[in-house]
Amino acid sequence: MDINNSVALVTGANRGLGRAFAQRLLERGAHKVYATARRPETVDLPGVEVLPLDITSRASVRAVAAAAPDVTLLVSNAGIQTGTDLVAGSLDAVRHEVDTNVLGHLEMIRAFAPALARNGGGAIVNVLSAMSWFGTRGAGAYHLTKAAAWAMTNGVRLELADRGTLVTAVHLGLADTDMSAGWPVDKIAPSDLADAALDGVEAGAAEVLADQWSRDVKSRLTLTPEEFNAAMDRALAALAAA
Repeated sequence: MDINNSVALVTGANRGLGRAFAQRLLERGAHKVYATARRPETVDLPGVEVLPLDITSRASVRAVAAAAPDVTLLVSNAGIQTGTDLVAGSLDAVRHEVDTNVLGHLEMIRAFAPALARNGGGAIVNVLSAMSWFGTRGAGAYHLTKAAAWAMTNGVRLELADRGTLVTAVHLGLADTDMSAGWPVDKIAPSDLADAALDGVEAGAAEVLADQWSRDVKSRLTLTPEEFNAAMDRALAALAAA
């Protein structure tokens, strides 16, 4: 699909990657950009149409789908990271991440799939992570949700193919956002991530590996679990020491 003249809706558009997506969509000629957030008053980007949205609330998702029936591109970006381990961490926190990072994205896809089909098929961008493929101490819940979201994205791609809807999974390592502020390492600029994802949509790509980190991690998936974990330990140690 062509980003120019598209009608896009971006979740979590008040900051970070979501704000960068909304801004680059406007700059690339989108006809309309719906910028959504749980606190719509925090969206500060001129030129967007602001809508309130909590992706963990079915009523909120249904309301935003009714308010934006002309959408041709859904950018499902909203997400959280609670820093929770799977065994010793709070199960309520794990559930909160699953509700947001997996079921919230699926709720949005289910709500907007009919409109996308009516509007010619369109496209869905799911912002995932290189942590779809590996976990670390202190981020077990995040790894769980991103792995599940990757599987969900692959599943809905198959189900929506006959409606003409492109489903693009976007993976990255670290972007220069509030979530990664504590890591003093090279990070992809949010605008560069948005451009890589939108270029992928225009090319009809099912998957975008937006940086070298995500490409390196995925290339190791053919290793045995022991080999993979050892390689990731080395990579993470090198990242911490950089």
